[in-house]
Amino acid sequence: MHSLRNISRISYSSWRSVIHGCRLSSAAAAPEVERVVKMQLPPQEGSNAPENPKLVKLVNEIAALNLLEVSELSGLLKTKLNLPDASFMPMAGVGVAAAAPADEEEVATKVVQTAFKVKLMKFDEKQKVALIKEVKNLLEGMNLVQAKKFVESAPALVKEDIPKDEAEKLKEALTKVGAEIVIE
Repeated sequence: MHSLRNISRISYSSWRSVIHGCRLSSAAAAPEVERVVKMQLPPQEGSNAPENPKLVKLVNEIAALNLLEVSELSGLLKTKLNLPDASFMPMAGVGVAAAAPADEEEVATKVVQTAFKVKLMKFDEKQKVALIKEVKNLLEGMNLVQAKKFVESAPALVKEDIPKDEAEKLKEALTKVGAEIVIE
């Protein structure tokens, strides 16, 4: 515990010297610091702070403009401030926001399925033995007894979360031995 106190004393004393050094070195910059301190922060929304009369006058003048004048003002501001062709009018923003859900729907419909499930729906009883052998060979860790129980429990999930090409190969191999396979 004593070592922690010493560390905090060292830290405090070193910070104190750093702050003291900054005060000494920034004596020439003191007028700038005073100017920054004298600047006022903008009032928070909902507060009753005095409004800037210049801005109030400007807002009143803009509010009195008709639609064509607002459009001209928008073009002039874009040119003067070198802004891209984005609308300054609030109503245009609403139109863009209304169009956004349609774009999201298009994106949602373009989602490509990457993981598939392969299901054994039913099988040909005449080829049951060949199907059991094929299931044993294709599915890792399955012995003949497990493969037999698996085939007899159809409909059953053979594999899931596999790529499309692997699902197609599995379907083809099991279809050759009398199984009816569905890829989801």
